[in-house]
Amino acid sequence: MYRFSTTGPDIAMFETAIAGSLPKPSWLAEQNKLWPQWKLAGEELAEAKNDATLLWIKSQEDAGIDTVGDGEQSRQHFVHGFLESVEGIDFDHKVKMGIRNNRYDAMVPTVVAPLRLRGRVHEPEAKLARAHTKHKLKFTMPGPMTIVDTIADRHYGDKVKMAMAFAELLNQEARALEAQGVDIIQFDEPAFNVYMDDVTKWGIDALHRAIEGLRCKTAVHICYGYGIKANIDWKNSLGNEWRQYEEILPALASSRIDQVSVECIHSRVPMNLLKLLDGKDVMIGVIDVASDKVETPEEIAGVIAEAMKYLPKESLRPCTNCGMAPMHRDIAMAKLSALGAGAALARKRFG
Repeated sequence: MYRFSTTGPDIAMFETAIAGSLPKPSWLAEQNKLWPQWKLAGEELAEAKNDATLLWIKSQEDAGIDTVGDGEQSRQHFVHGFLESVEGIDFDHKVKMGIRNNRYDAMVPTVVAPLRLRGRVHEPEAKLARAHTKHKLKFTMPGPMTIVDTIADRHYGDKVKMAMAFAELLNQEARALEAQGVDIIQFDEPAFNVYMDDVTKWGIDALHRAIEGLRCKTAVHICYGYGIKANIDWKNSLGNEWRQYEEILPALASSRIDQVSVECIHSRVPMNLLKLLDGKDVMIGVIDVASDKVETPEEIAGVIAEAMKYLPKESLRPCTNCGMAPMHRDIAMAKLSALGAGAALARKRFG
């Protein structure tokens, strides 16, 4: 199994990556939606998912992205794409539930019995991606806290107990992904920016359970959400400074997670908060997923330069603020190119 070298000249300074999701092509699913409906079924759908995955791997490589992903092309939603492989969940009778502290409502399935994996969750996607790139490969999954904030419960009766049950399943899949040659396994935890007290009480512990026994790099992605209206409205309610990171980054700095992904560009996060992550690899968001305006290499290099005031340049990994699933495909393509070009400019200036 090919594994990207983690030492030597293969690794570039300001190694780039995406947060996770990329838009689904028009022939695969509905456009510009966070929960798109598939346009195909059966074998045709499986083939189209594979085609979309290969398209985005090639697009990332062409854009100069160093660590590539599958773009989550085989998942309707970043959380439910994992849940669909879990026994003990009723998908037939969804209920309306407020998620992210009632930021918006969603129709969600319900946990009705003990949770178990039916088998592998992402084996085909990881196998396809690993076979078609020699770049570092990152695979993303939802974190335990975000899962329990995106599903109803009629079995466990205890949020922490249910989160730990999901963490065990995530760990099973993560170990299998590592065995397939995945270099970085990332857990997406947007809920960390909402339930800050719970992060230190049990959220980090749940993440530690999810990464137990892994030898590959591990990451956690914490942002202010996709570029959808509910998230944009929430951001506008947070005032002149967004200081949620101030409450959670110290706990993450002392955690066993290797990399932390944070939102930076066009946000009101005080950049000096990055110093709270000293000692970690930090994926700094330099691509705004809430705007169709394509960043210039100069803008991206500028964000990197600002981050260098607070963290060693060797620890910085330019990234997207969040996933780009609801975005127009051509805009996402252009933003990928900007990310690659901006990092290249920063290497020239600061390398």
